[in-house]
Amino acid sequence: MFRVIEGDIIYNKLVHVITKANFELPKDVEDALLEAYNIENNENARIVLDILIKNAKIAKEKRIPICQDCGMVIAFVEIGDKVCIKGNLNDLINRAVSEVYKKNYLRPSVVKDPLKRINTQDNTPAIVHYEIKTGDKLRFYILIKGFGSENASIVKSLIPTITEDELISEIVNHVKNHGPNACPPLLVGIGIGGTLEKAALLSKKATLRPLKEKNNDPYWAKMEEKLLKEINELNIGPGGLGGKTTALGVHIEVFPVHIAGFTLAINMQCSAIRHGWFEI
Repeated sequence: MFRVIEGDIIYNKLVHVITKANFELPKDVEDALLEAYNIENNENARIVLDILIKNAKIAKEKRIPICQDCGMVIAFVEIGDKVCIKGNLNDLINRAVSEVYKKNYLRPSVVKDPLKRINTQDNTPAIVHYEIKTGDKLRFYILIKGFGSENASIVKSLIPTITEDELISEIVNHVKNHGPNACPPLLVGIGIGGTLEKAALLSKKATLRPLKEKNNDPYWAKMEEKLLKEINELNIGPGGLGGKTTALGVHIEVFPVHIAGFTLAINMQCSAIRHGWFEI
């Protein structure tokens, strides 16, 4: 027996979560910024964190964007194999993006062609990833990704004999070289394994995890802790002006890989960690 879900229901929920993501930081992000402020003794860092905290409060109260870069909308869609959808999901997602960005006067930041640079005027199209799951549920994870941090991200192939220490050094050095341009404090999403595009996808999905939630595998959870400690010892700090908190979190997702390869993606997420989800 299939469960039928009407397109209008999906559309209305998409409009709500995309709007909310642009105006409201998740509670765990707000808490992490306040925690970083309370432990900071670098005056410049405290000023930046105070601005970020006040900015989030104003954005939520006045329903204005958290950041002037309203990003590209990325949707991770999990479809149960017992679900039947009335409507074209791609169309529903892009209609919702267009509605939200036009209605709320959010900056349209998407161009039709990377070289021709003609703006689409409504921030479409969204980037959509689909995954089939067992069951009769439909779940959406929405991410608003600005390109200051996206431009500081990377995906690459490393030698398969890389050691744990070499991997940590690779990641920390990347943050050292590119972190100041990514609007810290950061959330660093890391994808390891698979092919290049799989590693990149994993690194994006890693940033959807709640800040305090660790990898289920104790080995990778420990590496997340090591990386966070070393990254925060870089003294890049909030706004790149020094301080204790260069990153609010480090999340790693892994996938099997070919014996001849080791793929790594580092996804830099700025302090405007804008995402939300819903299930039908």
